[in-house]
Amino acid sequence: MNEKQNGPNPWANRKKLDGVKHIVAVASGKGGVGKSTVAVNIAAALAAQRQKVGILDLDVYGPSLPTLMGVQEQPQFIENKIQPILKYDLKLLSFGMLNPGNSAVIWRGPLVAKLVNQFFDDTDWGELDYLVIDLPPGTGDVQLSMVQRIVVDGVIMVTTPQDLALLDVQRGGNMFRKVNTPLLGIVENMSYFSCPHCGKQTQIFKGRGGEIESQRLDIPLLGKIALDPNLTQTSDEGVPEVVAHKDSEVSKEFLKIAEAIDERFTSIGR
Repeated sequence: MNEKQNGPNPWANRKKLDGVKHIVAVASGKGGVGKSTVAVNIAAALAAQRQKVGILDLDVYGPSLPTLMGVQEQPQFIENKIQPILKYDLKLLSFGMLNPGNSAVIWRGPLVAKLVNQFFDDTDWGELDYLVIDLPPGTGDVQLSMVQRIVVDGVIMVTTPQDLALLDVQRGGNMFRKVNTPLLGIVENMSYFSCPHCGKQTQIFKGRGGEIESQRLDIPLLGKIALDPNLTQTSDEGVPEVVAHKDSEVSKEFLKIAEAIDERFTSIGR
């Protein structure tokens, strides 16, 4: 993965997507850390700040976007271009929207890579300030196909406080750096439980995973998301927490994360 290796440079043909200013990928080293929920709410928070935002769910084997956004319809094709579905001021696309009946996907890597490329080449996103890409967990074919195909302006790593999650996010962060893809920061999910009655914060999962990895990679800890039953409920209902409860503690944290992302690109002249 080193650009100084002999032979053709696999990263030389990366391109920008027409009409899309910034592409931000949301990744995790392992499943079960709430990455998709974080991705959806970051996108909704950016949209709440009057940004034009799209979400692309690239988790081919376990797409979450249709459930998290309450979408059942299939995208239309106009002049051989996929038209993302519009909901909550967000443009949405997921393999789960193109897979009737949510049947199991049993594909080898080359077919997955081909589908990823089609999502980039054959989708009409229009004009966007941000395209948020929800990646599958780990460091597999989808991630490599993406970084070889398009210019990703930054990656947000999602983790939880436990040491096990920390080890996995280390692998993911190292992989993106090896393929010359910038890391924007870390979001620590399920950081604590805040009692709705007394406001006391309790650490359900012990550890300082987000802080430790932030220091190791020398990137910001963008935010800490509480373990909140309301977030689980709104996700199951197909409404981002940022849309359902704009003034909640969790929503305010997502808005803070979105502001930090936008400030990062403003500071480098967009």
